[in-house]
Amino acid sequence: MARILAIDYGKKRTGLAVSDELQIIAGGLTTVETKTLLDYILNYLQRENVERIVVGFPKQMNNTPSENMARIEPFVNRLRKLVTIPVEFYDERFTSVLAHKAMLESGIGKMARRNKELVDEISATIILQSYMESRRMRLGNK
Repeated sequence: MARILAIDYGKKRTGLAVSDELQIIAGGLTTVETKTLLDYILNYLQRENVERIVVGFPKQMNNTPSENMARIEPFVNRLRKLVTIPVEFYDERFTSVLAHKAMLESGIGKMARRNKELVDEISATIILQSYMESRRMRLGNK
């Protein structure tokens, strides 16, 4: 199997997470400036065996896309033209809230919790872990 790469796309910064090769565990990869994101991903794909890319789909509570979707769609369209692997969206509602909660529960200090880059990376990890769990449920595995 190959890895799955997850993207929590932001206006200034983007959090990235990646699965292990068995697609069981999601782990934070890094946070990059959004303006360098495409180059980072293309370089990463040359070094690692990645099966698909999952991009957080920002929805509001009423299920309509949030304003950030206007930035995400053009990025995803460019990415799909440059890569041969599937690029799909996955609902990212509440990931920032869950990231802050995870940081609190893990005992991370107050100053570290203010680190927006860490929040973005954890959010990407939550998107990926949730995606993998829902995929296992859909496919009837474990």
